[in-house]
Amino acid sequence: MSTEALVRARALAEEPLRAAGPVMGFASGTLNSLRDLWAHRELLGLLVRREIKARYKDSVLGLFWSLLRPLTMLLIYYIAVGKFLGASRGIDDFAIYIFTGLTAWNLFAEIVSSGTSSIVANAGLVKKVYLPREVFPLSTTGSALFNFGIQLLVLVGATIIAGKLPHGANLMYLPVSFILLLAFSTALALLLAAVNVFLRDVQYLVEISLMVLFWASPTVYSWAQVAKVAHGWLAELYLANPMTLAILGFQRGFWVSGANSVVPGHLEARLWIACGVSLVLLWLCQRIFTRLQGNFAQEL
Repeated sequence: MSTEALVRARALAEEPLRAAGPVMGFASGTLNSLRDLWAHRELLGLLVRREIKARYKDSVLGLFWSLLRPLTMLLIYYIAVGKFLGASRGIDDFAIYIFTGLTAWNLFAEIVSSGTSSIVANAGLVKKVYLPREVFPLSTTGSALFNFGIQLLVLVGATIIAGKLPHGANLMYLPVSFILLLAFSTALALLLAAVNVFLRDVQYLVEISLMVLFWASPTVYSWAQVAKVAHGWLAELYLANPMTLAILGFQRGFWVSGANSVVPGHLEARLWIACGVSLVLLWLCQRIFTRLQGNFAQEL
C-alpha cells in the first residue's frame, strides 16, 4: 500500500462514526429530518431537475406538453359540461372559472400520483446508498410546482386578455389556499409513498380515488349548484374535503366575475383551520414515513 493510501486510511479511521438513518422521536426526529434534508438540498434540486428533464426527454415540443393536457381538459369540460350540460349558463366567464379549478386540481393530483410511486421508481438508489428518502416524493412535488407555475402564468394571461385581472381583498384567499393545497398533497404523497413500498396496490387505488375526488370538488361546477342539493351535515361533509376549500379559495382569488357569487359561510375561517390541520397532518405523515423507511431497502 502506498504512503498516500496509508495516510488516507489513517485519516478515515480517525473520523468519528456518524449513524446513518433517521432519528426517532417527534421533536428531535423532526429537527434531525429537517437538518438532513437541508444537508441534501443540492441533491433534491438535482432530482427535481431530473424529473423535469425526464418528462420532456426526446420531445420535440418540450414544455408545451405541460400546457397541452390542462388545455385539452379545459376544452373538453368547457364543451361537454359547460355547453352540452349547460353548466356555463349559471357561471360567468366559465372558461376562467374552470381553468382556475383545473390548475389547482392538477397540482394536487400530480403531487399525489407521482409521489406515491416515487420510492418504488427510485428503488436502485434506495437500495445502494443512504440519503433521506423524503427527497424522492419531495422531488416530484418540486416538478409539479414547476408545471403549476407554467399553468398559473397561462391563467393570469387569460384574466388579462379577458380584462378580469384579479385584484382587491379576494387576493388574500390565494396564499392560504396554496399553502393548504401544498401541505395536504405533500402529506398524502409522503404517506402513500411509504405504504406503496409494502403494498403496491396503493398506486392503483390512488388513481381511482383521484377520479372520485375530482368530481367531489367544485372544479367544473359551482358551489351554488351544490348548495341547492346539499344541506346540513351533507354540506359539512362535502366541505370537509380540503381540496374543496382550496379550489374555492383559488376561485375567489382568480375568478373576478364570481366576486358576488354564493360561497360557504365562514370560508376564510374554514380555509385557515384546514390549512392548520394540513400542516399538522404533513408533520405526522413525515414521522410515519420516517418510521417506515428503515425497511424500504428490504422490501424493494
